[in-house]
Amino acid sequence: MTAVAPAPATLMPEEQNNLQAAADYSQVQSVPEMWALAAQRFSDTLAVRDPHGSPAAEYSYQQIFEQIQAFAIGLQQLGLAAGEHTALIADNSPRWLIADQGIMATGGVDVVRGSQSAREELLFILQNSDSVALVVQDLATLKKLCPEVGELGLRFVALLTDEESEGIEECPGLKLLSFGQVIAAGQGNSLQSSPRRKEDLATLMYTSGTSGMPKGVMLSHGNLLSQARGASAVVPIRPGGLVMSILPIWHCYERTFEYFCFSQGATQIYTNIRYVKQDLKQFKPDYMVGVPRLWESIYDGIQKQLRSQPEKTQKLAKFFLDNSAAYIAAKRTLQGLDLENLKPSAGQKLGAAVQLPFRWVVHQVGDRLVYGKIREGMGGNFQFIVSGGGSIADYLEDFFELIGVEILGGYGLTETSPITHVRRPWRNLRGADGQQLPDTETLIVNPETRRPLPTGERGLVLIRGKQVMQGYYKNPEATRKAIDTEGWFDTGDLGWMSPQGDLILTGRAKDTIVLTNGENIEPLPIENACLRSPYVNQIMLVGQDQKAIGALIVPDLDALQTWADGQNLGLQFADGANLDQKEVQALFRQELKREVQNRPGYRPDDRIVNFQLLSEPFSIENGMLTQTMKTKRNVVRSRYQAIIDQIFV
Repeated sequence: MTAVAPAPATLMPEEQNNLQAAADYSQVQSVPEMWALAAQRFSDTLAVRDPHGSPAAEYSYQQIFEQIQAFAIGLQQLGLAAGEHTALIADNSPRWLIADQGIMATGGVDVVRGSQSAREELLFILQNSDSVALVVQDLATLKKLCPEVGELGLRFVALLTDEESEGIEECPGLKLLSFGQVIAAGQGNSLQSSPRRKEDLATLMYTSGTSGMPKGVMLSHGNLLSQARGASAVVPIRPGGLVMSILPIWHCYERTFEYFCFSQGATQIYTNIRYVKQDLKQFKPDYMVGVPRLWESIYDGIQKQLRSQPEKTQKLAKFFLDNSAAYIAAKRTLQGLDLENLKPSAGQKLGAAVQLPFRWVVHQVGDRLVYGKIREGMGGNFQFIVSGGGSIADYLEDFFELIGVEILGGYGLTETSPITHVRRPWRNLRGADGQQLPDTETLIVNPETRRPLPTGERGLVLIRGKQVMQGYYKNPEATRKAIDTEGWFDTGDLGWMSPQGDLILTGRAKDTIVLTNGENIEPLPIENACLRSPYVNQIMLVGQDQKAIGALIVPDLDALQTWADGQNLGLQFADGANLDQKEVQALFRQELKREVQNRPGYRPDDRIVNFQLLSEPFSIENGMLTQTMKTKRNVVRSRYQAIIDQIFV
């Protein structure tokens, strides 16, 4: 590709001000160096709290810096040298952070993955990564990897617990230490400094991917530090501000956002699916990052509560919600933030301005009577929440905006550390994936010719910038396919750019469904539209090389049961039974038709001609979801191929 790319966008005044406030880290060359500065700036501020750990734990910035140093010294005394690889297989906890930064502080490279990953996947990563040591969640996780892990010639294995570590029968011969023993190994010694450069490899992050075995993404210290700088330009986070963490800490999205938050002196609180609702109310966080599935779960809980109210209360809530939806639409039109109408006419602006004052008054009443209570249920203190790891449905965007919870959508991949684009508070265009970060370039090209396309035309998204990975570990062929000679990374995503520099994604190039009439169908926007139905919990479109598209649908059994009871049908769905009843089939046909046809840009080829209702949800446990709740389409297709074939009979 020889075409000239657009230059990175000039920094907005807000971005320049935010970056000046974070200038203390401008000379840092490696991630661990941030901790010495953070410990000086925020010494007694609470850095991290884990209320549900065993045991529960909390550390100030000074305390966790000291623990990182102590762990690093222990690793060096155990023989870990600069440049060597150490696998870190564990989940969210302060000790994960101590191990992660301790490994890097030795000059080493950590290879991260969660303990819940498949055994075969973990063993592949251990072998492929050339790890010389292993830091693991606990004995139970280690036993899952035996006896093969004992045959890899590891120098030692360290637990993040203080369990007895005399050795285990399942893996004879391993040198096994507890967390406390690693710390003790370094006592009386000093950390042998190993100067690092931004270009040095910091970590291997294996893609959780939706197909095949994972590839090791090589991220440098510069890659990771670029995320702290980029995020600093978008939003300031106050020292002591509370950040709720629920995503896997080893996942690139959560991991780099935490680095950014720690650089700003925030307090990180770890939660999980079991405790998140009570923790939101108890800790009242200021900030949170999540994936669309999390916000959908919160939305579903709110809707369930509204449906349980008396009929009069439901009608009143609906009146306020409908008015606020109109108010938000009018406000977007006036601000030029309607994705379907980025350049409203003078008449459209006038029409919006005329209705805005009345709508605003009713919206304020709705806020006092309804929305404020909803926000209180989410803690009541959110300054903003960030949604990434997949496309968030429009109806979720609309709902959270009208109840007064700011969502900043973003985009990126593990290969880009991960964030490349994020919406700004001063230009929060719902439905878009944001503007590029500082030092980032975006190019939209024709997927076949790789020639740049004009603004507004859809094509393949390419990225170039400081966050782009060094390549795939021991896989030069895959690296060459991903990054061209001019440094452009092929994201594999399709999208277009607005004249104002907003990136709007439309789907994955490999997910595109091609019908026999030659029409290309992007499944994600249609799936997101169908999720507006209260009866649709999960959905995946199918139909490659067919005359029309079909769908695999996991219904919301609670909503379906309420509907059936209201219809006096006498049907029970607790075990997924009765899903083939004609009344149920008719309901879903009606729901799909309405939601698909109401979608902006609807075409006749978007119609879902047939579908199959499934009783088992897609989940991480059954291998049909990634850790960030994205559907593994190839796995779902493989599992339900016979059912898919029946759809098109």
